[in-house]
Parts: sequence; C-alpha cells; structure tokens
Amino acid sequence: MEGDGGVNVTQSPETLSEDDVCVIQDTWRPVYENRENAGVAVLIRFFSNFPTAKQYFNQLRDMEDPEEMKQSTYLKKHGLRVMNAINTMVETLRDGDKLDTVFQQMGKSHALRHKVDPVYFKILAGVILEVLVEAFPQCFSPASVQSAWSKLLGVLYWQMNKVYSEVGWEFNQNAAK
Repeated sequence: MEGDGGVNVTQSPETLSEDDVCVIQDTWRPVYENRENAGVAVLIRFFSNFPTAKQYFNQLRDMEDPEEMKQSTYLKKHGLRVMNAINTMVETLRDGDKLDTVFQQMGKSHALRHKVDPVYFKILAGVILEVLVEAFPQCFSPASVQSAWSKLLGVLYWQMNKVYSEVGWEFNQNAAK
C-alpha cells in the first residue's frame, strides 16, 4: 500500500468475510471488558517502541519511563478513547454507513485538528495486534483470529488514508510539522 512515502488509496484493503466479523466480535469482548488495562498497555508499547509518536501529545512528550506513563491520567483517558473507538468500529462492522461515519470523524479529527501523520495508524495497528496476542493469548493466538484482525486493522488504515486524502492531507509532509 505504501510506496515512496505516498499512500495508494485506490487499492482497496482485503474484505472482511462474515466469518471474520464473527471472529472479531467474539474475540473483542474480553478485551473490551478490560479496556482500561488494554488501552494503557497498547499506548505504553506504542510510545515506548515509537517515541516520535509522543510529539502529538503535549502531556506525554517528555515521559520516558513506562511506569510513569502507566500512572498518567491523560494516557489512561486516551487509551480508553482508543479502545472505545475500536469498540464502535467492531460494533458497527455490519453497518457500512455508520462505520463510514466513524472513519470520517476519526480521520478528519486526526488530520485537521491534531495533524497526526497517517503512518502512525499503520504503526498503531501493528502494536494493537501485538499487544492483544500477548495479553489475550487464549483468544488471539489462532492464526485465523490474527488474520481477521489484520484485515480489520488494514481497513482502518486504508480508510484513514482515504479520509486524509479527501481533506487534502499532503502525504509527503514532514511528520514533525
């Protein structure tokens, strides 16, 4: 999907089958029941492995220690926002119009208000799956589950890039701007 820094938004992601939707919704339940811990774990891994992502978060920018991050009320709140956004996406997988609205709102907010480089959606998608496999091995270990979630996160990344393109985001702009 990516080339020389540009993003090809004309190539559609893999389509989710009905089986994929069922697998995603079934495996999401235990995660959402533990959404605060899951959100914190995802964001700590994300910021620890990709510290450049902290540039978009004034409250986290200077935090290096994962234990300090874990105690941050701001990080907990943002982790819940991430988990709630995924929950909305998972709940609306069979309603294309609602799902499109979710992607539009999330994409426009991150592109226009927060000015987040869309590559971070791809990075975060990988971190989410990695953390879920580790934290919920009973649900996320099977290859079929990881495949379904990879498709979903691929759809998310593709949709975010589509929205960014629609609002005129320059894909080659410097992420630090």
